[in-house]
This record gives sequence, structure tokens and C-alpha cells, in this order.
Amino acid sequence: MLKVCTFESRRSEEMLSLIQRQGATAVSAPSLKEIRLDENSDVLKFGEELLSGQIDIVLFLTGVGAQAMLDVLVTRWSMEAIAGALSRTMVLVRGPKPVGVLRSCQIKVDYRAPEPNTWREVVSMIDSTPIPIAGQVVALQEYGQPQKELAQALRDRLAEVRSVPVYKWALPDDLAPLEAAIRSTIAGDLDVLLFTSAQQAVNTLDVADRLGLRGAWVEAARKCVIGSIGPTATEMLESLGLRPDLEPSHGKMGHLVIETLALARSARG
Repeated sequence: MLKVCTFESRRSEEMLSLIQRQGATAVSAPSLKEIRLDENSDVLKFGEELLSGQIDIVLFLTGVGAQAMLDVLVTRWSMEAIAGALSRTMVLVRGPKPVGVLRSCQIKVDYRAPEPNTWREVVSMIDSTPIPIAGQVVALQEYGQPQKELAQALRDRLAEVRSVPVYKWALPDDLAPLEAAIRSTIAGDLDVLLFTSAQQAVNTLDVADRLGLRGAWVEAARKCVIGSIGPTATEMLESLGLRPDLEPSHGKMGHLVIETLALARSARG
């Protein structure tokens, strides 16, 4: 029976169930926790600039980030005032999740980047549509790690970029399951590794490094079948020395589990 490790945290129970329904043994190794920034001065400063007409374009990257930003803003201004100010800017989004959040607050969306929803699609959308970037002030809602490539691409197009970090990632409080999974990988006890975000890979390597096992873990992980939820996670894994064996046909957890396990079984013969 295949032994499959998932690094998912927030939806770990769902991932375990998906793996088990495919007849495999599931190992849960939560690799991150999401933390709202305690000091929301960046968001409040953005709000002041937005309502005073100093922002030309707002780019939302995630649904959770968009909601978190709005939650902070309504502590000082009414949603009506926020929506009105955003209506006077151009609103860009990456992927479907920010769209739902914004529309539920009656905030219009001008352009949405297509799948697979990486920063490259955002840049391609800007280049292929009449979005006036040059000389404009662009507020960039960041999540997790700073969006250096996207910010630089906007600057290359002569935009003035103002990053607005909303939440960040930290290691989970209980590292024992992740440490155990790292050691199990090195021992050859795991067949499949599933990553549903880029930050999971970063944090897993961070913990392996703290244990003095980074090199050993990377070498052992290369012998496993690695499934990546999509291009952003794949790009991060590759930058860390791991090449995923599969991205699912759709960037959903169910597709990731089914298709990666099918590949692992076919590889076994």
C-alpha cells in the first residue's frame, strides 16, 4: 500500500480523507500556520492613501488576503466608503478567490488574470489589455512571502509599487509531525509527497535544515513521487532542488491526490 505524506495544515483532515479514499496510507505533517500581522499599519496606510485618491490601481492576489485587508479597513472606515474609493481605482485580481470576496462587498473587478494564476499571468494580463501601468501608483496586496518578481515586473513597466502585506506564514506550534515526516522520508518509508502551496515546501526545508537534515531530506525526497498543486508551488520546489513529478489537470486537492497516486502506482508497475 502506498504511504502518502501531505503537508497541508488548514485542510489537513480533508487531505487525509482524500488519500485514504484512494486506498493509501495517509501521513499528516502540517507545515505552516497562517498569522495575521499584529501590526496592521501597512493596511491602514493603504486605506488612507486609497480614500484620499493617491492609489490608481489595486492588485489583489488571494481571497484570504483580500478579506483580511477589508477586515482591517472596516475598523476605521465604512465598507461603503471603501467600496466607493475602490470604484475610483482599477481593480485587478489573480484567480477566482479574490473575485468572490470583493463582489460579496459590492466591489467591482476590472480584470482577472487567467489560470494557472501565477505572477506571470498577472503580467501577461497587464501586457495584453489596456491597463495603464506606466506612471501609476499600484497597491500590491502581498501574502506569505514578498512578491518580489511581480513587484519588479510592475516597476519595469514604470509603475510605482506600494506593497501591502496582510498576513504571513509561520511554522506550526507543534513541529513533531513534520519532523517525523522528514525523518520518515529519509528512512525511505514514504512513497508520495504532496504539496498544496509553495510555502509548505519552504517551511519543510527550513525544519529539515534546523535538524541538520536538509541535504539528506532533499536526496530522499527525489526518490519519492512528488505532487505539486500548481505552477507557483512547482516553481518553489524546483528552486529548492526538487522537481515535481506531476501537476494535476486542475489545481484542486482532489485532482492532486487522485492523479499523483495513479502516477505512483503506474511507476510501481
